Amino acid sequence: MNRTLVIGDIHGGLKALIQVLERAKVTSNDTLIFLGDYVDGWSESPQVIDFLMELNQKQNCIFMRGNHDELLQEWLDRSKDNLLWYKHGGEATVKSYQLVSSATKQKHIDFLIHLKNYYLDDQNRLFVHAGFTNLNGVEHEFFSKNVLLGTHAVGNRISIESNAHNRQCFLSKKIDFV
Repeated sequence: MNRTLVIGDIHGGLKALIQVLERAKVTSNDTLIFLGDYVDGWSESPQVIDFLMELNQKQNCIFMRGNHDELLQEWLDRSKDNLLWYKHGGEATVKSYQLVSSATKQKHIDFLIHLKNYYLDDQNRLFVHAGFTNLNGVEHEFFSKNVLLGTHAVGNRISIESNAHNRQCFLSKKIDFV
């Protein structure tokens, strides 16, 4: 049986991720779609990225970019500090990277750079970390860090227009439609 399994907001919780995959009884026939925010929160952020890179070698995986992933990339790539990020899990991530080699950090940067902003599958289902704002559809979206990676969405239009065109939208953030 070919399944599409969607996982969001791991936030450095490697043990929880492994438990989810075990309980779902993931097989090599399954497609795993990860909606971003692999880091920050728990203290295993580098190990989560290592695990995902290894998993991608034996499993069909699709990886979205989350706001926490973008902030980590900026810190790893350009040593860009962000006090707000530190207060929302970044401090634990920075500490967890203290013992990580430069070569591994570079591999993580490469992984983070290649994350997708969204994924639209062959069934016309949209997978995105937090939302989009363009009423003409995701293909017309300008993906700025502040829009895609925050908690913005078109709102009720997603469900109305999606149902009219047999579309579904998968978001990793809880968004209240009005």
